[in-house]
Amino acid sequence: IQADGTEGNCVTFVLHDEDHTLGNSLRYMVMKNPDVEFCGYCITHPSESKINFRIQTRGALPAVEPFRKGLNDLMSVCQHVLSTFE
Repeated sequence: IQADGTEGNCVTFVLHDEDHTLGNSLRYMVMKNPDVEFCGYCITHPSESKINFRIQTRGALPAVEPFRKGLNDLMSVCQHVLSTFE
């Protein structure tokens, strides 16, 4: 993961070797945070496997915090689904 943009509350993360599966799920988890003003992603080109994932927060909250929380929440949901399935 690399981050473009130096503003703390508005950052574009570049996720390599990912597609809509992670992009849409992570976008949903991040948007559940009330401090997030905008969250969206795009795939740069169909032949490239990378996502530009942008987060903008309200106030002085750094964008990396809801990004990490979204990833952790998504991992928790996946673990719950896996344990329930097994």
